[in-house]
Amino acid sequence: MRQEIRAPGLHEPISHYTDAVRFGNLLFISGCGPLDEHLNLVGGDDVVEQTRQVFRNLEKILRAAGATFADVLKVTVYLTNIDDRAKINPVRQEFFGSARPASTLIEVSRLAVPGMKVEIEAVAGLPTP
Repeated sequence: MRQEIRAPGLHEPISHYTDAVRFGNLLFISGCGPLDEHLNLVGGDDVVEQTRQVFRNLEKILRAAGATFADVLKVTVYLTNIDDRAKINPVRQEFFGSARPASTLIEVSRLAVPGMKVEIEAVAGLPTP
């Protein structure tokens, strides 16, 4: 069964998508940006603070689906400057702790909202109820 998930406390999607889609025990999470519930950019020009906001948004989606960061199987990270990888890794460790998801990093020229330096999408395995 396919189930669309919207997480409380997140902004309305800026296009034709939902926060996440559950299919069986898999959760496919749309790309999350460093935006608050009013679609304001959080963190200004600081990629570290932007990344913290992205992970706070991911946490809201995971929680809405009954999951945690320990359930994340794969992340894809989009950065506008690949050299920021070293800056955001400590933030990843803050949220994932000892869990290590599979990961892909891609440098892009721009992201959907002006000023965004980072966007992250994820796939999680949902715990069996």
